[in-house]
This record gives sequence, structure tokens and C-alpha cells, in this order.
Amino acid sequence: MSYHTTYAQARALLPTQSSRAGAAATLAALAIAPFLLPAFYTGEVTFIFILCIASLGLMVLTGYTGLVSLGQGAFLAIGAYVHTVVLTAGWPLAAGLLAAAAAAGAGGLVIGLPAIRVSRLHLAIVTLAFSIVAEHVLGRWKSVTGGHSGLAVPEPTLFGFSLAAPVPFYFLCLTVLVGVLALLANLLRSGTGRAFVGVRDSEAAAQALGIHVARTKVLAFVVSAATCGAAGALLAHQTQFITPESFGLALSLQLVLMVFIGGLGSLRGALLGAVLIGLLPTAISILKGWLPARMGNQFGLELMVYGGVLVLFVLQEPAGIDGRWRRLKRAALEFPLLARQGFTRQKAYMRSERA
Repeated sequence: MSYHTTYAQARALLPTQSSRAGAAATLAALAIAPFLLPAFYTGEVTFIFILCIASLGLMVLTGYTGLVSLGQGAFLAIGAYVHTVVLTAGWPLAAGLLAAAAAAGAGGLVIGLPAIRVSRLHLAIVTLAFSIVAEHVLGRWKSVTGGHSGLAVPEPTLFGFSLAAPVPFYFLCLTVLVGVLALLANLLRSGTGRAFVGVRDSEAAAQALGIHVARTKVLAFVVSAATCGAAGALLAHQTQFITPESFGLALSLQLVLMVFIGGLGSLRGALLGAVLIGLLPTAISILKGWLPARMGNQFGLELMVYGGVLVLFVLQEPAGIDGRWRRLKRAALEFPLLARQGFTRQKAYMRSERA
């Protein structure tokens, strides 16, 4: 096991040599991948990058602040439509991404102010209602959004060069993902991030320590929504044509699955969960080829697989993929001096804060 001996080590994003080597190897592999993969799989990996950005946004809200949202799809929709409208008006790509994030952040502020008065199930219902309202507004505001007929998305261009081809768009999404990950990692290591965690663990204790709970919750909504807005702008380019139905409840539930399966309270878990959920549709299509025709063509097979994966993690790995990764890493570091009792999952007890 490695221990921190200086304050600089505790503040470092990648404190150990192995973590820095792993990050460098991952970036190198991702940089080489689009030149080796067929165009179809390059597009699939690009889509996973976009899901990772959206999953990181929800992780800030749910995993670090403890606020459950079933309406993140609405923030992706706001980002996608604002980005499309400003690009059509002639704005540059970078300005369009910032406008999408700002508009979605403003939406997070609008829903965050009244939502902080409720918690848990009631908060989930409020965000779900916001998602439904946003979908109806986008569907009826035909003069701007095109209504349910949809809206064509202009090609992404940077300094006069088109980024619509699979490889350039791949690197655009990868760059945005790395930037968002670095920003959120630094934010969550700051006093603001510690305030998020304090509110999640105990609002009463956080209030006693001088944390402004309401302000912290609203800020978490804004940061989460802005991140999802940037993901929505990239998703608009990925699909090239957007409709309100593309950002409905199904997308919001997928994001919730990502953060839960990946592991709450971990940015790495958000990435791992997005990768798993992003690969599931391809795995399901392969599974359909192996199953009998009567079973493979059954309606609702995708929902059954999603539900099965969720139940599997609830029963076998409540800490998510990241929790399993941490235990495997610890076992590798302590091998061969392993104590089985040290890796037994402990019971979770109630918080000290009771009704």
C-alpha cells in the first residue's frame, strides 16, 4: 500500500507513478484506436465518450451530492437544441458548446431552486416532471425547435475544417471528455466538492459545519446540468438530427443506471458505468443472433437485459464496478498476504440522521 507523505501528494490528481502510467497508456490507446478500428466501431466509441460526459454530470449530482434526478435527459435536450440553433445562426463551434453548457446550467438553476425544498423520492418526481414538461415545450415550440418534425444539425467545423468525419469527431469528443473530467476532478477535490459530499452524508452535520446546504444543492444542479448540456451538444452532432423524443425518460433512466452500476461517488465509476451501458445495445444485438427467433424478436428484450444487469449489481455488487475494481486492486497490492475477512462486504447501517 502507498501512503501520502506530503500535502502535494494528497492534492495531486495522479499521485502515484502507476496511476500516471495508467492514464498515459489509456490516452495513448484511445489516440491510436480510431486509426485501427472500422468507421462503425469508431462511431460507437465516440457515442460512449458522449455518454461518459453525461454520466459524469449526473455523478456530481447523485453520486457526490446525494440528489436523485430522473430528468437529466431534459438538460441534454436543452444543450442539443441551443447548440443547434446558435450554430445555424453562424456561431463558431466552441462558442456553441459554451452556449449549450450555459443554457443547460441555467435550466439546472431554474429547477434547482424549487427542487431543494424536497428530497429523495419527491425530488426524483420533481425532476421527472421537469423532463416531461421540457419535452412538451420543445415539441410545441415549432418556430425554434421544429417541433416533433425535428431539427437538422449543422456540421461541426473548427477553423474552417469540417469535423463531421468519424475520426475528427472522435477526437473532438475525446478532447471534451478529458477536459470535463479534469475540471470535475479538480472541482470535487476543492472545498466545493467537499461540501457536496458533506451534504450527501448528512445535511444536519454539514449545516453545523457552516456549509450553506441550499446553495450547495443548487450549485450541484447547475454544474450537473451544464455538463449534461455539453454532452447534449455533442450528441446532436452524433445523431445529426434531433427530435424531442430522443431525450425522453429512457435516456434519463440510462444515465441513472450508469452512475449506479458504475459506483456512486466515483468519477471512474461514472466512466465505467457509461462504457458498460454504452456497450449493452451491441451486446444485445449479438445475443439476439444466438437466441431462437421467437425469443430474439420478443418485444422488451432490451428492458429485460437492463433490468437483469441492475438486479445483478444490486445483489452482488452494491458498490458498483468501481467498488469491485478497488477490491481487486487491493488484493493485487497485498498478494500473497491476503486476508479473506478483509474483503468481506460489510453491512450498511442507517445514518445518524433519523426522521
